[in-house]
Amino acid sequence: MRVTGGVITSAGLVLAATFSVLAVMPTVAALQQGLLIAVGVLLDTLIVRSLLVPALALLPKGIWRLPAHAADVLRCGIDKPQPRHRELNITLG
Repeated sequence: MRVTGGVITSAGLVLAATFSVLAVMPTVAALQQGLLIAVGVLLDTLIVRSLLVPALALLPKGIWRLPAHAADVLRCGIDKPQPRHRELNITLG
């Protein structure tokens, strides 16, 4: 978090500034979309990523346990070796 925090905050600020450019557009729809997206990005950058994620990372490890059925769904056979596909030699003509 210490290493990537500045990069994530900078990227969020740049993204919010980019969307806020839509606020100078003459159409109301573009103005509303630009401002709402910019505010949403700023809230995500400044509150969620700066305060909420580090606070959640400090919670005890037992809270992060998944129910058994969710763990089975998320595994999806990643631990099993995947079968190798054989190459097909197809010639045209």
